[in-house]
Amino acid sequence: MGIVTISRGSHSGGKAVAEQLGRRLDYPVLGREQLLLQTAEEYGISEKVLADALNQSPPAWQQVLGKRLVYVKCVTVMLFKHVRQGNLIYHGNVGHLLLAGISHAMRVRVIADMEQRIRAAMEQNKLDRKQAAAHIQNADKERGKWTKALYGVNWDEVGQYDVILNLERITVAGACETLARMLDLENFRPTEASRKALDDAILGCRVWAAMAKNPSTRSASLEVTADGGDVRIVGNVGSSKTIETIAETARQVEGVINLRCEVGMGTDWYW
Repeated sequence: MGIVTISRGSHSGGKAVAEQLGRRLDYPVLGREQLLLQTAEEYGISEKVLADALNQSPPAWQQVLGKRLVYVKCVTVMLFKHVRQGNLIYHGNVGHLLLAGISHAMRVRVIADMEQRIRAAMEQNKLDRKQAAAHIQNADKERGKWTKALYGVNWDEVGQYDVILNLERITVAGACETLARMLDLENFRPTEASRKALDDAILGCRVWAAMAKNPSTRSASLEVTADGGDVRIVGNVGSSKTIETIAETARQVEGVINLRCEVGMGTDWYW
């Protein structure tokens, strides 16, 4: 099983690298836009709302991440549906963070010269030079602020990635050759521990998905963790009935063997 996440800024060439690498390895390729569309269809949430949740930073007055975090969780669940099917190349700005904890996933960052990005934005979006530059700068700024708010890291910190490919210095074909050879390294082969971590993450996300689909529970501030078939849910809700519904909903998820529902009464709700 090979998993590659390609983090890309607007018009940096990451999509081209992902698609060519997919053809070379015969791996399925999933893009951020396709992932958002599938999530919107699965959960009945506007695609624009999901896109805003991943692109726009929360306002300064917002004390909690709110419903945006629920949307991000829904997107994560959909991504894991693809991961569990086997090999995958995902290209999007925070794929490496959505799959955090999966040690055999290769974390790639593709960058390009600003002039190259501006030309691509002008051509693809039919913008003039000034508009294209402003579009790229604003997108990078918003994504950086949101990544910091949600994950507590800077999007451009090099330590987050296993390899950074500069398309000013290397061709798309050369980038694909580099990644294909890296996938042969032992570091990116699944181990018993990494497979378990993946299975645990998938189960936790499936419980989250069940909560998100239920109008009675999707608003609750919850944290779900899984270890084997043991699932633990903590958080606060507004009524004892909601606590019962959370436990009921979680127990119906396939793979849940033992449930520890440590949800209490409180006002810590997403919205």
